[in-house]
Amino acid sequence: MTSQLPTLCAELTYQTDSATLFAAIRDLPWAVFLDSSMTEGENGRFDIISADPFITLQTRDQTTAIQYRNTDSSQSAEDPFLLLQQILQQYPQPSNELPFCGGAIGYFGYDLGRRIENLPSLAVDSEQIPEMAVGIYDWAVINDHQQQRCWLVSHGLDPHTQQYWPELLNRLQTPAQSGSSTFNVFGELRCNMDQQTYQTAFQQIKNYITEGDCYQVNLAKRYEIEADGDPWTAYQQLRQQNAAPFSAFITTPDATILSSSPERLLRVKNRQVETKPIKGTRPRDLQNPVRDRLLARQLQNSLKDRAENVMIVDLLRNDLGKVCEPGSISVPTPFALESFATVHHLVSTITGVLAEDQDAVSLLRACFPGGSITGAPKMRAMEIIEELEPQRRGVYCGSVAYIGFDGNMDSNITIRTLVFSDRRLRFWAGGGIVADSELAAEYQEVADKAAAMLGLVESLR
Repeated sequence: MTSQLPTLCAELTYQTDSATLFAAIRDLPWAVFLDSSMTEGENGRFDIISADPFITLQTRDQTTAIQYRNTDSSQSAEDPFLLLQQILQQYPQPSNELPFCGGAIGYFGYDLGRRIENLPSLAVDSEQIPEMAVGIYDWAVINDHQQQRCWLVSHGLDPHTQQYWPELLNRLQTPAQSGSSTFNVFGELRCNMDQQTYQTAFQQIKNYITEGDCYQVNLAKRYEIEADGDPWTAYQQLRQQNAAPFSAFITTPDATILSSSPERLLRVKNRQVETKPIKGTRPRDLQNPVRDRLLARQLQNSLKDRAENVMIVDLLRNDLGKVCEPGSISVPTPFALESFATVHHLVSTITGVLAEDQDAVSLLRACFPGGSITGAPKMRAMEIIEELEPQRRGVYCGSVAYIGFDGNMDSNITIRTLVFSDRRLRFWAGGGIVADSELAAEYQEVADKAAAMLGLVESLR
């Protein structure tokens, strides 16, 4: 592998837990940790760590602020996806066997969809943070759990990297001092939908389905609590309590993102595209293995959950068709059971090949936000979500992604995700409602999905 690594490359001591590596650099600006949480299988192979990007992009409403290192920022009203695409195209680099050797990392909030589709503005923007916050990073630490090797790599596109390299190496080779930082929540945990409000919204969706407006709508509840301290402490607990392969800890000037997502949105590797929507959920019972297996079998045999999954697969096939080669889209693995810390899920895999005139950013834009968290048809479902959910979703149901200078990408859907800013900790949970959905079952499914985050909040009191 080393023969194919970038020019700037140093092998570091492999760490079983990449959190120790991140701790060494997390005080740097815009520190990011794309964390497989030591989960098993191919999705648990790599962890990616970086910080101190040489370009940042932050989008609020119709304006994106672009900041280059040591220069004044500029502002643009252009499509933020196009702006990001233009910047990445200035630094094309060859691919190698490591997943990421520099490029874009950041979050794309659900409400960035307003720059793609003409949506009504009804829900309150209680988040007040950028819809997109992305850094262009010149170096990365890649910890490979399969080969048990670790590298610091860079293409050296930012002159600052060469100067900073010795200090960066020293940081990563010196164990970080374990501090005694804390993170606490206090006061009442508030939810934007009580049972009656949820029931009213649920019935309205059922009415829309009956009238033929839509087939499925994802309805989510938002939770909020006062909080203070170091969110890294909270994230370390979250990744232990709810290990998930597409987890992330991202720091930006406005907010910190703590994600323990089990769901991939899109991956591009050598122009091969993959998306893995989740539709279908049952709680786990780890205290009773027999019941746990029964719940898994019930999910696999559920005609309702399979039908719901098929709706979203069809939607995503259509989204991929906008940017993939005709005839290249297939569904090699429908309805696979994947089990996580607190829930079982039904996951389908859809693949395709990027068309010659398309790239990872245009793919992300074509599929954004992910169909598994909107409903079908997507546009009408998003209009109904805007009507029925009191607050905008913000980061929730958007994506955390990396897009390399080599054109490769991986991204999650930001479910099972918390956002900390302005001394408030927020999280969401939701589920898809279809014609034969039952109120009690859907209400319980939301509780099952929120369980890990509710448990984290209780442990932080």
